[in-house]
Amino acid sequence: MTQLNALNYIDGEWQGAAGGATGQSFDPADGSAIGSYAAGTREDARRAIGAARHAFETSTWAHDARLRQMILLRWADRLEARAELADLLTRENGKVLGQSRGEMAAAISEIRYYAGLTRHIPGHFMEVEPGAYSATLREAAGVAGLIIPWNAPVVLLIRSLAPALAAGCTVVIKPAHQTAQISAQVLHELVALENLPRGVVNLVSEGGSEVAQELVASSEVDVISFTGSNETGQRIMAAAAPTMKKLSLELGGKSCCLVFPDTPADIATVAARIATAATIISGQQCTAARRVLVHASRFEEMKGALKDALAAIVVAPGAQPGAGMGPLIDAEARERVTLDVERAMDLADEVVLRGARPGGALAGGHFMTPTLVAHADTGAFFTQEEIFGPFVVLEKFEDEKEAVARANHTVFGLSASVWTGDGDRAMRLARALRNGTVWINEHNRLFAEAETGGYRRSGIGRLHGYEGLADFLETKHIFRNAGLA
Repeated sequence: MTQLNALNYIDGEWQGAAGGATGQSFDPADGSAIGSYAAGTREDARRAIGAARHAFETSTWAHDARLRQMILLRWADRLEARAELADLLTRENGKVLGQSRGEMAAAISEIRYYAGLTRHIPGHFMEVEPGAYSATLREAAGVAGLIIPWNAPVVLLIRSLAPALAAGCTVVIKPAHQTAQISAQVLHELVALENLPRGVVNLVSEGGSEVAQELVASSEVDVISFTGSNETGQRIMAAAAPTMKKLSLELGGKSCCLVFPDTPADIATVAARIATAATIISGQQCTAARRVLVHASRFEEMKGALKDALAAIVVAPGAQPGAGMGPLIDAEARERVTLDVERAMDLADEVVLRGARPGGALAGGHFMTPTLVAHADTGAFFTQEEIFGPFVVLEKFEDEKEAVARANHTVFGLSASVWTGDGDRAMRLARALRNGTVWINEHNRLFAEAETGGYRRSGIGRLHGYEGLADFLETKHIFRNAGLA
């Protein structure tokens, strides 16, 4: 199979890294090499930042909403014509092909949504005193640094990049090295558009972290948008403090599913849906179902049903027909998750389903089968900490009050779901849960139109929706005393 070569894109040109360093891209399903990427340096980052700053200050990009809208619409059309990008996403990330196709479709939808908003970013105008007028404008914040993770590299890139471009910012993108190939291909379809001003979009890959560090520390970067772990988010906040950047941070989660006796579907059906929500991207999604809180009257039934549902998931390469869950992203991730899961199984009240590394044809990849434990203490490390893999904790509650107390006993607050046929109960619980998103009889439903983000240590700011523009905009007040006629 043809080897791929993801270059950096700086100031309108595809190019290798300063010094010529490269890294390797691998297929997590079998460990085979699929290509190389330009391993960028701090020098590359500085050149990309300089190009973005120059484009912001000298081009009409920030002022030409119609141009920005047409660029976004044409980019979406070009991506839609490349259906094979879903195959590359599965090959490089490992997720099952259906999820890759869904991710591409969601990303294209997001681009078109922000293209629609581009020409409607209004301020307001009012007479504050007789003959004296105040106007507010919403204008581009400047240069945005986008630090993108590997778990959903297309949609998580676009949910930051599309609003940044819609707002009129220029950008420097730092993708995860594990998914450098798909990131470069998605950007190819954008930067190929002839009316895109030089320097508006820049891409710098790296194997380490010095490019990201430069973006965060640089006084020439006005906004940082980051999705990743809470620990890295804290480091970004500290490093960005001297320059007082605007920050958009979506960080970790420990999503709870609260299951009541009156679920609108039978327990086996609910268990199957929760199992799917728990193993999306092999459990490597921040909103994945990680804790399942069940009313005592249905606890034993749910335990058996969820065990069966998780055990029935077909673990296989993502491109294989019938695959329900692919590999983890790389050997380091699998080792980290394996150690956490083994420690959790040693401490849990009950190991309901014991996960393992499969052998045979899957031995060369980074696969894990799902694990389910039952545990009463919400203070356990595996109930509190995000384990980024196919690991689920089952808990019991007696009433609504205990369910809310258990679910809210966490430093996170990204998402949760409530499973009940009682509409009033659903609304009571949704209001009481300290989470940025609460689904009712669903889990992991995300849309371009609806804002998402976290409470507490799950992050700062909101992504998607109209509020997704806010992190890339500044508000300017203009006053004039014109007097009375």
